[in-house]
Amino acid sequence: MSVFHGTNEVMHFTTADRRTRLVARHHLAGTAADPVRATTDLVVLHATDPATVYLSVLARCPSASIADIARAMYDDRALVRMLAMRRTLFVVPAPLVPVVHWAASVDIAAQQRKRLVQQLSTLPTEPPVPADIEGWLRSVETAVELALARRGTATAAQLSTDEPRLRTAFLPTTDKKWDIKRNITSQVLTHMAAEGRMVRCEPRGAWTSRAHTWKPGAHWWPAGIAAEPDARARLVEQYLRRFGPATVVDVQWWTGWTLGATRKALAALDTVDVGCGLVLADDVEHETALAPTAALLPALDPTPMGWKERAWYLPDEWEPLYDRNGNVGPTIWWGGEVIGAWAVRPDATIATRIIVDRGKAAVRAVDKAVASLQPRLEGATVVPSFPTPIEKELRTASIG
Repeated sequence: MSVFHGTNEVMHFTTADRRTRLVARHHLAGTAADPVRATTDLVVLHATDPATVYLSVLARCPSASIADIARAMYDDRALVRMLAMRRTLFVVPAPLVPVVHWAASVDIAAQQRKRLVQQLSTLPTEPPVPADIEGWLRSVETAVELALARRGTATAAQLSTDEPRLRTAFLPTTDKKWDIKRNITSQVLTHMAAEGRMVRCEPRGAWTSRAHTWKPGAHWWPAGIAAEPDARARLVEQYLRRFGPATVVDVQWWTGWTLGATRKALAALDTVDVGCGLVLADDVEHETALAPTAALLPALDPTPMGWKERAWYLPDEWEPLYDRNGNVGPTIWWGGEVIGAWAVRPDATIATRIIVDRGKAAVRAVDKAVASLQPRLEGATVVPSFPTPIEKELRTASIG
């Protein structure tokens, strides 16, 4: 149905309509002008795997190189790594940082810090910590901030040398293999970063490296991260504009909030139910369909990870594309649906598998996408942190 302004008639979205909107708004036809635009139009990029950030942009921005993406993050500071929704690491466009910080990161930081204090209170440590755990931890945090300010850029190892209390270790309490001696360095730095006091910066090594350095948050926000009234509603507004139609279940899953907090944020917005979910009331028009093109999206890409209810873009046999915890592997897209999977093999070549037949045009388009992406990887191999059955099979298969 069409929208007639001034009446109660509302346009409904079919699966085809949703897929058309997804292709257009998520730049699955390679229509993003630059890395910042590609990121902004997805709200945020998943950054648990550093390679995901690069591969997500490369899929959407044909003109971008690895160096362009790194420059946007580390030189221009237009994209910032933050721990936020669902206690997940994201890359966030700089203008959206206050929204994400106050809508998600602040609560995550408080949860992480509370957990650390509880562990310090109940688990044996080496050396033992004082009785005033809160005071001791605040002292450690202050010392870390001062050490980082002196260095300007530092690794976790350098900071633990400057502030030895970061090497305080939890001792095993069982004989389980996973119960090993571990220091508090990562936990302290993680919750301090979520508070905005530190920022993850350039990695040590290649662009696929997970060993990032740290810089003071004051380099980005000298006066601190600006307050953002109604941050949760604003974050949901951004999400719906890029991912709508979306159900309440989708919004709750994507944000990681309680159902009550999700409904409260939605209630602050003017939304319309279009049959398969909610869209903003000023954003009910259908997108114009583009000619189908192929896109190679990486593991944990924000598009396949954007909804809890995913049947409308996944094949019937979707299980091999995800791991047991719901983390998606590398996927092949055609016309707004997943039609296959891909992987980077140890020799840095790309292997693909089509699992949904969409004709010869789709096969040719996938081959073209592979030929385009291959040289842009610059010889790097990419192994996801959460391998899926089909990704692992493709990656480890014998090379003919």
